[in-house]
Amino acid sequence: MEYRTLGISGTSVSNLCLGTMTFGSETDEAGAHAQLDRFVAAGGNFVDTADVYSGGKSEEIIGRWLADRPRDITDAVVLATKGRFPTDASPNGAGLSNRHLTMALDASLRRLGRDSVDLYQVHSFDPWTPLEETLRALDRFVQAGKIRYYGFSNFTGWQLTKAVHLANAMNLAAPVSLQPQYSLIVREIEWEIVPAALDAGLGLLPWSPLGGGWLSGKYRRDERPTGATRLGDDENRGMEAYDRRGTERTWQIIDAVREVAEARGCDMVQVALAWVTNRPAVTSTILGARTIEQLLTNLAAADVHLTDTETARLDEASDLHPTDYPYGPMGLDQRDRNLAGRST
Repeated sequence: MEYRTLGISGTSVSNLCLGTMTFGSETDEAGAHAQLDRFVAAGGNFVDTADVYSGGKSEEIIGRWLADRPRDITDAVVLATKGRFPTDASPNGAGLSNRHLTMALDASLRRLGRDSVDLYQVHSFDPWTPLEETLRALDRFVQAGKIRYYGFSNFTGWQLTKAVHLANAMNLAAPVSLQPQYSLIVREIEWEIVPAALDAGLGLLPWSPLGGGWLSGKYRRDERPTGATRLGDDENRGMEAYDRRGTERTWQIIDAVREVAEARGCDMVQVALAWVTNRPAVTSTILGARTIEQLLTNLAAADVHLTDTETARLDEASDLHPTDYPYGPMGLDQRDRNLAGRST
């Protein structure tokens, strides 16, 4: 396992992060604790959850694991959670208001059995709450010692940049991270969000790095999903639905991942994770596993370092091929010429 600083902070985290969205729903408590044990034994020290994962059960399961393990193990864990989405049916039971975030964070701390968390992330943008109010609340949490750092999740480029500049202008604590969807299948964040994160010094924490399971190679062309898989249970599930994601571009990406994996003698999962983990601005890639077997396959990605040739093959297969300015060839050519001019 490698370690990287969490954005502009001085805290080091493993370059693979244990995501816990399955805890309490697809993974029972014994299985969840086994995953946590195996993850830290492999050198992982970064664990990510949220108040809405399994209706709070994920945080409760993690809290009981923290309480049951030696302090030298649990003190080494860098713990992240999130707030924003509905946790009750009241009018103020969601959003990024001072009121909701204060109540949401306190509830998360109770479930986790902690006085503080290392990273508190707002789960998505809230168009109804002034950003100044949200930033003041987050700064107050830092000053009170309830959180050490804060970050964002699912923000667009302009939302991220506005928040960073507002925090600086208001002399408030600055964010350190952004948690976006990012994989070989989903590369649109490279147009605006990655440059914004690099400009602000934020570390990216990609979620769904396997494209909802597509990059594991378990789905086939012209063969509807079956069996004990996410799409086997429901092929219309969310953003990774079979008909929505099963495009020609996706199959070309899967073919390229399979080629690289077969040539290396490793699993497709490890190739896909190694690609995203070593993209610009990425601090730690979030793993999502239902079983200990899946987790062990994911963890093996820590030992995979792609060559320039392998990376180029995957980049080419997953290229989004924007056709016009500023993201198409003309825009990139102008950018590269400007960069070359600065370097001389």
